[in-house]
Amino acid sequence: MGTVHPFPVATSQVGFERWELTRIVDLYGRMVAAGMWKDYAIQFSRDGAAFCAFRRSADQPEYRIEKRPALRQRQGMWALIGEDGRVLRRGHELGPILAPIERRLLKLVNE
Repeated sequence: MGTVHPFPVATSQVGFERWELTRIVDLYGRMVAAGMWKDYAIQFSRDGAAFCAFRRSADQPEYRIEKRPALRQRQGMWALIGEDGRVLRRGHELGPILAPIERRLLKLVNE
């Protein structure tokens, strides 16, 4: 018989809590309805989690919403990163991070 190897233990990874993902996906749905976004991707790693929103599937993400718990005590664990890689907003709570995108959506509705 062959050698029995133990099942590899999964390393811990950062993810979104249900209410966080609900808030982000709700915004994504409204942006899709407005015709602004077409696709999304979610990435999980040991250091953080990211939700990327795309205008078209083949593009760079227009916005990346990152959660990095290691930065909780310093700059805040939430970051909104633009298409060019610049950090547009950083903070301790998700609401203010999503505010620039929601404001942009309100401008579309008012026109």
